[in-house]
Amino acid sequence: MISWEENVRKSRETCWMNPNLADYEAVKGGLTLSEEDVTDASKRLSRFAPLIMRLFPETTITGGIIESPLKEIEATKDSITRENGGKEIPGRLFLKCDSHLAIAGSVKARGGIYEVLKHTEALAMEAGLLTEEDVRKGNPDAYVALADARDFFGGYKVQVGSTGNLGMSIGIMSEAIGYQAIVHMSEDAKEWKKKLLRSRGVIVKEYADDYGKAVEEGRRLSDMDEKSYFVDDEHSKDLFLGYAVAGERLKKQLDGQGITIDEKHPLVVYIPCGVGGAPGGITFGLKNIWGDHVHCFFVEPTQACCMLVGMASGLKDRVSVADYGLSGSTDADGLAVGRCSALVAGIMEQVLSGIVTVEDAVLYQYMRKLYEADQIIIEPSSCAAFAGYSGFVKYPEMEKYLEMLEKKAGDKVELVHVVWATGGSLMPEEIVREYLGVQ
Repeated sequence: MISWEENVRKSRETCWMNPNLADYEAVKGGLTLSEEDVTDASKRLSRFAPLIMRLFPETTITGGIIESPLKEIEATKDSITRENGGKEIPGRLFLKCDSHLAIAGSVKARGGIYEVLKHTEALAMEAGLLTEEDVRKGNPDAYVALADARDFFGGYKVQVGSTGNLGMSIGIMSEAIGYQAIVHMSEDAKEWKKKLLRSRGVIVKEYADDYGKAVEEGRRLSDMDEKSYFVDDEHSKDLFLGYAVAGERLKKQLDGQGITIDEKHPLVVYIPCGVGGAPGGITFGLKNIWGDHVHCFFVEPTQACCMLVGMASGLKDRVSVADYGLSGSTDADGLAVGRCSALVAGIMEQVLSGIVTVEDAVLYQYMRKLYEADQIIIEPSSCAAFAGYSGFVKYPEMEKYLEMLEKKAGDKVELVHVVWATGGSLMPEEIVREYLGVQ
């Protein structure tokens, strides 16, 4: 059997199943974050809902709660089945459309916006713009009034290092509140994302280097300014918790469609992975809801599989994809990361089911398939998640995993698959046409 290391070094698509996966009830007490932390994050987002509606009227329809649809994609499932020679993956297939989240058009609208709001609440309390009673009772008038405090927030900076989507969410929300927003972007970032940020009044600093350099320089410059706050994608617990709120929200959506998740109806989720914050946070949130009835897989580009090498080697952030002869370069700009988050790798150590890698060319194939079958457009990096779903017919390891689920259930299981679309709705039309290969 070919080892994951050989496949990684040769930049071949591969599947790694986590040998340390354990019973969630047995391990959750030893994790650095808890269900209570996620609940606190959820309550904070609810307190800020009136302000969100004031700043972004398009969110009024959802009461200021930034959430995405859950859509069943039967036509795409049929298309993938045909591509697999008629071999069907059992269960229903859904798309979690974080690609269409309000404000930032990506999964980063969860964690990124949450961290900016938490920082805003702390500053506002310190300055007397919010009282402890306002926070405790969630006084909507007090939170809405923060929209008129741009002069105050303008005395502060918010900075972040990003390959694209995190910078979009941090930049757009920070500028809307009034901060001086600065996004440090690596060369992997798409030009249209830089242009969009600048059109919103965000300062974009570019680096002829990778994601790691943009983060390093952004952190250094922010640390030199006592009125600057740096959103640290590699180490931030606040980002992680903002993503984790997705768990309770997905449950409401599944409940609303009459879908039960249990031993006979397991939930299998596939999430594109860069440094790890978004997929890690989402996985944590889902595990807190369903425990061992949910099974999460990360999907990474073959040239930038930092979480795979970090977790499979056990070295976490002490190893880079460059150590395996990989470039770290990929068309999936949001996933172009060479070194994983130690925070996330540590939490996922006994929680994550596995990791699948995918070649760049395949991303465009899935993008076209989704568009042609279900008329949904997401960006190429989002499409990585489909490679995780297809792993059930491609990799013997995942077929054995399915057998294990059936053995636990004592019968054939009825799987509920959720492919997590992480971005794409803000793509310019000409970029979409280019990706789809249409005029």
